[in-house]
Amino acid sequence: IMWSNFFVQQDEEGRGRGQRRIHKMSDSQEGKIKLAFFVSIIGVTLTVLGVGTEFWVELAQPKNFSGNQTCQLAHYGLWKGCIRTLWVADIDPERTSCGPAELPGESNCTYFKFFTSGENAVIFKKTTNKNLNLAAAIMALLSLTMMVMGSICIAMSLSKGVQFFLKPASFCFILSGVLVLLSILIFHQSVLALLSSNHAIPLHHELSWSVACVGSAGATLIIGGFLFVILSLPFSPWQRCLPHKNSAT
Repeated sequence: IMWSNFFVQQDEEGRGRGQRRIHKMSDSQEGKIKLAFFVSIIGVTLTVLGVGTEFWVELAQPKNFSGNQTCQLAHYGLWKGCIRTLWVADIDPERTSCGPAELPGESNCTYFKFFTSGENAVIFKKTTNKNLNLAAAIMALLSLTMMVMGSICIAMSLSKGVQFFLKPASFCFILSGVLVLLSILIFHQSVLALLSSNHAIPLHHELSWSVACVGSAGATLIIGGFLFVILSLPFSPWQRCLPHKNSAT
């Protein structure tokens, strides 16, 4: 009886291992998941680059506003703002405003106090709307949190060899992309609120390369999320041939 129970147990364990082997993803499927994850990682990298830099917007005075050989330009992001003093002689003669910020000059940067004392910042006698700036920053932080959660889901999916975690990963990456784009929209509204707070000094404003990074990141994250949605479908075009392979084996 002991030997018969032993063989029955071994047979059941063998069947269980066979079932797990059947449900485990193939090498081809794992490669596609890694490719989609690479697309998402590009979006994550662009987001971190854009969120961490202070070139979201440039606010430029007319280059002859002060009437001397220098002019001033401000650029800031979610956390920090800088005032740059440039030489008028270095500016393109056809350009009416000071800039661009890449020109050589003196720079004075300070961190915003929205998150500490709650004070508004004053840039060229114009006052920021801290509620809008805080909302944009919170959206960006929530987006980064969702990216981390999505990456954990993909890591678990690859380590366990199952597709169960692809759907929550797709949700996290798509939501992170939407939150990043919302952060840009709210930030742009904060810039418009800043410009309308005081009309004493005319300013030319334009969104800078950090916003381009974050916008590209949002689109990339949404694309990566939809790739995971496709891979998680039981009869997606990328998986249609997999049952035939399993049945042949």
